[in-house]
Amino acid sequence: MSNKRWFYTASIPEFLNSKDDQIIGAIASKNPFRLETSQRDAWLEEIRILKKSLLNFKGSIFFEYSIPRLGKRIDVILIVKSVIFIIEFKVGAKRFNASDIDQVTDYALDLANFHEESHNKYIVPILIATRAPNIPINELESSSKNDKVFQPIFINSASLKELINKILLTQKDSQINTSLWEKGRYCPTPTIVEAATALYNGHSVDEISRSDAGAKNLSLTSKTVAEIIKYSQENSRKTICFVTGVPGAGKTLVGLNIATSHFNKESELYSVFLSGNGPLVEVLREALVRDKVAKEKLQGNKISKKEAGSEVQMFIQNVHHFRDDCLIDTERAPVEHVALFDEAQRAWDLKQTADFMKRKKNRPNFNMSEPEFLISCLDRHKDWAVVVCLVGGGQEINRGEAGISEWIEAIKNSFPHWNICLSSQLTDTEYGAGKVLQKLYNKTNVTFKDELHLAVSMRSFRAENVSLLVKQVLDKNIEEARRTYRMLNQYPIVLTRSLSKAKKWLKKKARGSERYGIIVSSQAERLKPYAIDIRPKVNPVHWFLNGKDDVRSSYYLEDVATEFHVQGLELDWTCIMWDADFRPSEKGWLCKSFRGNKWINIIKESRKIYLKNAYRVLLTRARQGMIIVVPEGNIEDPTRLPEFYDPVFNYLKSIGFDTIE
Repeated sequence: MSNKRWFYTASIPEFLNSKDDQIIGAIASKNPFRLETSQRDAWLEEIRILKKSLLNFKGSIFFEYSIPRLGKRIDVILIVKSVIFIIEFKVGAKRFNASDIDQVTDYALDLANFHEESHNKYIVPILIATRAPNIPINELESSSKNDKVFQPIFINSASLKELINKILLTQKDSQINTSLWEKGRYCPTPTIVEAATALYNGHSVDEISRSDAGAKNLSLTSKTVAEIIKYSQENSRKTICFVTGVPGAGKTLVGLNIATSHFNKESELYSVFLSGNGPLVEVLREALVRDKVAKEKLQGNKISKKEAGSEVQMFIQNVHHFRDDCLIDTERAPVEHVALFDEAQRAWDLKQTADFMKRKKNRPNFNMSEPEFLISCLDRHKDWAVVVCLVGGGQEINRGEAGISEWIEAIKNSFPHWNICLSSQLTDTEYGAGKVLQKLYNKTNVTFKDELHLAVSMRSFRAENVSLLVKQVLDKNIEEARRTYRMLNQYPIVLTRSLSKAKKWLKKKARGSERYGIIVSSQAERLKPYAIDIRPKVNPVHWFLNGKDDVRSSYYLEDVATEFHVQGLELDWTCIMWDADFRPSEKGWLCKSFRGNKWINIIKESRKIYLKNAYRVLLTRARQGMIIVVPEGNIEDPTRLPEFYDPVFNYLKSIGFDTIE
């Protein structure tokens, strides 16, 4: 049973007839951690409660069922007739904490969303505080959502039998085939934070990703990059490869997977995940540190966040810190042989890099673009090195971002001895590398590989065509957008003119710890009348990781994040507040910037592209659904006239999005 996702399973009659020590022994034999007395006592108490409660029931029981996406285990799963009961015990607890309620809800949603044999089954999340006062079991509330997940139920240990009986009396679906359920595929779609945490803790990319065509592509791309690294090492070659993908396809996940599988201080396979996306680095690092501290605490070990962060900081680095370290000694090779650059298209061009080096680093004669310098750092190795560029199309959102052509020019002009492995989709116009790629055709050290492209968005497990829809909306392909939207059956996109109604919609949609928040363009200067101000600096760690009781978190719906905070990250549900900076017209999009006391036209084409890409980022952050708020404006305020906002609302409504009046 070592390959199973649970520590112990049996039919309920077998469980009832087994001795407690036998059950504990079976559970403990699968437990990878040291068995503490407190844990043994907790299992014994759970067994005692269950044996008392399950007399005369038939079905199956599972202890310690693994949820790799969440990095946790469900205490107990019961399958009785047509119902899956998810039970989380809080042994010795006298009350029900909000975080515990979210926890058991998350478990139920995970099975409902990602375990194939649990789809469309009744799932009942139960939180048992063993010493809580007796609570009458009143009307049971089945979820009002489009699934059969019940609202979480809170009971003490004495009420479990009564609850199971009451649930079974109300549900008349056909009996669940336990044998099929055990063999059911687990096909999760983790957030990037969940994925980084799971990979860092030793899970494989196969364990935490779906099993459909998109996920197979993810595994194939990871395998292809791993083979390139292996070939380069064994043949003392230097290679740069480019992985492309649509928004949310898993480029960052591929990078994290390769980085974790090649992160070994004792061998030459020493890698680093690099990103110029400061918020992404901060959030991933903090998430890994918090997880490590929490896991050590469970094992009775107390470590500080500083101790936990020492290795994390080596594994995930800000690309600019890596660059600065390489500037200290321009002859010394970095310890890493493999460097994975996330969002490589956002690396700085020569002008931006030279200007920064002159102003901030006192290097007036620096004359390399960021891609050229970063490649030169890995080129210092005498034997082998690999640079992996993870490339998103239409993702440049700031000045000085060079796009992918700068990387290819650097290799062609300064490092001709490097091998080049290219995604076959790099020729697409979204990647802006067409002209420079033509110069590489027919060269012997250049290889195009279909396997280096991720074609399917994995961000939303509700609908894979969200990124395509967003592209069509932004390209003003209305008929195509309408057709694509009709395919998004379970992915709601809603329009409203009321921010208060949008907040209510978010809170109603989200369950458990599903994260929601308000996101806006960094040019959204005239949302202040709605208490939305883009100027205060938002701490992305607090916003993305802190809980519902923290005013700094996204849950509070007070602080808003811009495209710079959310690029590369995601939420379950988003509210996008659309300002007058980006408006549709018969000739295309009107791009505006607020200066002084009025909106002015953006003339420079590159800045227009940045603004369009900003909305592309905002519209592709939600995993499960989004609501778009287009203010009504105010006829008495010349900076917020209704005529600025009505065209936006009418255009989006014409695509077919539902509206909340």
